[in-house]
Amino acid sequence: MNSNVLSPKVYTPEQVAEILQLSKNTVYELINRGEIIAKKIGKVYRIPASSISFVFTGLDYDLLKSEEEDLKNLSRIQAEITKVRSGK
Repeated sequence: MNSNVLSPKVYTPEQVAEILQLSKNTVYELINRGEIIAKKIGKVYRIPASSISFVFTGLDYDLLKSEEEDLKNLSRIQAEITKVRSGK
């Protein structure tokens, strides 16, 4: 494998259970319910690090960051809309 290729950090369900201080069975239940996004490769699951944030936020990390950026700009956008609607 080429060492120059950047690979995202991935975990096993057992590692995620330890990180989240849950049982392994609970992690598998979260996977089955779609609360943790995991990829089954052969007979084993691999869970990207970004998927763990999904448990806490309900959003994938990239969606969470986009939402935060949108919320930062919301007042400026609302002011522009008000300005346009008033014809100023």
